[in-house]
Amino acid sequence: MTTPLSSPRTVLLTGAAGGLGTLMRELLPPYGYSLRLFDQRPIDNGDAVTAELADKEALREAVRGVDAIVHLAGISLEAPFEQILRANIEGTYHLYEAARAAGVRRIVFASSNHAVGFTPRPEDGSGAIPADTPRRPDTYYGLSKGFGEDLASLYWDLHGIETVSVRIGACEPEPTTVRMLSLWLSPADCARLLHAALTAPGVGHTVVYGSSANTRLWWDLSAARALGYDPQDDSEPYAAGLIAAQGELDPRNPEHTHLGGAFCTDPPRWPY
Repeated sequence: MTTPLSSPRTVLLTGAAGGLGTLMRELLPPYGYSLRLFDQRPIDNGDAVTAELADKEALREAVRGVDAIVHLAGISLEAPFEQILRANIEGTYHLYEAARAAGVRRIVFASSNHAVGFTPRPEDGSGAIPADTPRRPDTYYGLSKGFGEDLASLYWDLHGIETVSVRIGACEPEPTTVRMLSLWLSPADCARLLHAALTAPGVGHTVVYGSSANTRLWWDLSAARALGYDPQDDSEPYAAGLIAAQGELDPRNPEHTHLGGAFCTDPPRWPY
């Protein structure tokens, strides 16, 4: 059950044609948001901008008049550094510059667990990894997410733009691997978390983990809960079937020893 805002707000949703963006296009409006959509792929919607993040003029048009931004756009897997640089690093910079020029004061940045991917995973679902654990990116992709977090910190200190950087685990309709049992973020919980990140007062620059209340959770959700996030879902109902099909995580397997999973191999492998 969602509780709509007393009056709708206009939120720019970048990456709106992607997998996560498509889910949020359906799940965020019940909270009272009017969405403006941005993606390099066309979207059949009356308030949509089709452009790349490199298009500064299109970004300026997209941010004009919005109250906040949910930034999901960019490359979501590992890629050659030049591609990551253009889409995830330069693209995020262009977005923050457009927000600064337009006076937008709140951004929710889709970071990733891969910003800390080489962090050893807990051997049990202890929820032990805090949000302030040192960054250990596992790929150029993870490196770009660390850059985005630092850029958000800079724009808070320098320009007063507040950001919640959400280190998303894996937002899918249901978990598909044993590893994902510990990182799964249900689409409904993702919408709950984004709503909390958009509306919590005085966030400055806050880094939180994004997952459901999983029984096998590896990281600490207290920073997300402090925003008002109240996750309702748990991956455990899927555990028996996934473990029967795939087996338990093996501490001798390098793909299972770190938070980033197969992204920590050379070369990185996915899906994860």
